[in-house]
Amino acid sequence: MAAENFRVRRVLIIGGGFAGLECSQRLSNDPRFSVTLVDKANHHVFQPLLYQVATASLAAPDIARSIRQILADSSNVTVFMDEVTAIDVAGKAATGKSGRRYEYDYLVVAAGARTSFFGRSEWEQHTMGLKTLMDAQNIRRTVLANLEWAELTDDEDERRKLMTVAIVGGGPTGVELAGAFSDLVHRSLRTNFRRIDTARLRVVLVEGSNRILETFDTDQSEYGLRRLTELGVEVALNTRVDDVRAGALHFADGTVLEAAAIIWAAGVEAQPITTLLGVPLADRGGRIAPLADLSVPGHPEIFVAGDLVRMKDVDDKPVPGVAPAATQMGKHIAKVLKEEVRLEGTKFAERKLDLRPRFRYLDKGVMAIIGKNHAIVKAGNYKLHGFIAWLAWLFIHIAFLIGFRNRLAVLLGWASSYISNEPEARIIANPPGTKDPAN
Repeated sequence: MAAENFRVRRVLIIGGGFAGLECSQRLSNDPRFSVTLVDKANHHVFQPLLYQVATASLAAPDIARSIRQILADSSNVTVFMDEVTAIDVAGKAATGKSGRRYEYDYLVVAAGARTSFFGRSEWEQHTMGLKTLMDAQNIRRTVLANLEWAELTDDEDERRKLMTVAIVGGGPTGVELAGAFSDLVHRSLRTNFRRIDTARLRVVLVEGSNRILETFDTDQSEYGLRRLTELGVEVALNTRVDDVRAGALHFADGTVLEAAAIIWAAGVEAQPITTLLGVPLADRGGRIAPLADLSVPGHPEIFVAGDLVRMKDVDDKPVPGVAPAATQMGKHIAKVLKEEVRLEGTKFAERKLDLRPRFRYLDKGVMAIIGKNHAIVKAGNYKLHGFIAWLAWLFIHIAFLIGFRNRLAVLLGWASSYISNEPEARIIANPPGTKDPAN
């Protein structure tokens, strides 16, 4: 084996989400690599269950785990809680907000996505997104605090506004939030208040197109709509938001919906780190169209993964921005790096870039839960709905949670909530200011 193969390659991974974490774990304890993982937070979040934290079904620690703890046995992986603010592509180095300089031989950018307001950034101050644990806790705190203030006030107009939750976006996140909030107030909180009837809480789901859950088949979308209606959720289809102001949604038809809690689940965009790479962006969402091996065009040493990617699979179908796709991308990049190092010093070294395998996405299907006991699942030609789909959703999510403690905590929490209809995560820490609770 050539001496070149003993040179330790420095791999910098930006982002501790599904893609970044998977890549780190695949390179774990490989003496050929020195891995540095940088993330703004010190924890990995199981994002598919964020909505359950937002709706008081689970506590934050149930779906999150320290990145350091996950990688504790990975002797060649160093973790930094920092935010990369500059990338010197020519010099192969990145700089963090802390001032630390991170040099690399290979760069993996997997920083994830953020809530998109389609160019109307001023709307952000009046809405709540759902991409981080802080977002989920903010939603839960706001909705529960609004109910407390509704119990306190004698003003019926103010109470009506406080007891309205508007959710913009009829995708899986919006639908799951709407169903869970309806379950919360109709099942769990119905005997907790004396001056208000929590069943009067309005949950309004706003969707700009003619159906919800557009990633599913039409019959599944219709099932989801029927189920939400049965739960008491008001679904407004073909309704486009024209403006968002404090405590109010203004629609294109001139109508206004007053709501003390406005949740924005209408779209996502890449984190702005993609603009630091100096390459053309593929869409207005800031995503990058990589080559088939997930490397950035013109920079074979730089890879992108997860929500930062816009690409089509071998079947000419867009690769969705979901956790399984991100995990598969992280695995693929690690495989490419290992194979490339193996080829160095062999007769194939000069062709190593040409020999890189292309990324192939294995579609494991999509699923969405719609309140207690109901869900929809689509995997290839197989479709499920109702209780069986709900069980499938439950066990699949348990299986993918990282760490035994998280799985056990979630399973016990779900079992307790299922039997008693009393979710425990209803404590309001640091409630929003009370000076004008309706705003």
